[in-house]
Amino acid sequence: MRNVSESQLIERAKTYDAQALSELYRRHADAIFRYVFYRVGDRSVAEDLVGDVFVRALEGLPSYQDTGSPFEAWLYRIAHARVVDHYRRQKVRRAAPLDEKLAADEGTDPDRLAAHQDDLRRVWEALALLTDEQQQVISLRFIAGYSTVEVAQALGKTEGAVKALQHRGLASLRRLLEIES
Repeated sequence: MRNVSESQLIERAKTYDAQALSELYRRHADAIFRYVFYRVGDRSVAEDLVGDVFVRALEGLPSYQDTGSPFEAWLYRIAHARVVDHYRRQKVRRAAPLDEKLAADEGTDPDRLAAHQDDLRRVWEALALLTDEQQQVISLRFIAGYSTVEVAQALGKTEGAVKALQHRGLASLRRLLEIES
């Protein structure tokens, strides 16, 4: 099943072929999870939202049309909508998660840990002030580790558009973080 093309899998999945659906999930679940997790910062919420993403994808699969964009781009759009819905329902600001690696270090200075957490909180708050597209590009580029080409494919944009969004987003972050300093 791993050698089957994505378009063949999608066509089989449209008929609710369990193996094809399973393979599409296997191919894309980790990337979608990373994207959602870094947007919400809570593992259990991210797991719930990823489940919802794939339920919505399953519901929309019969009407899915291959437009030349990767299937993953369609999944990212669904994931983005689920994250937005989550925040609309919550109407609370995102808290920065504790950096477990830093916290696990026995020699960690509490003052340094507190300063690190404050820095993380400031960055997440600044990220929340960017446009949705800028947040997506920065999350995929610097948190999920995708290349510019991969981000462009995932979001159905040109490389130039991704670079422009990244540049404007980073410039905005720089200004926002300098203002708070």
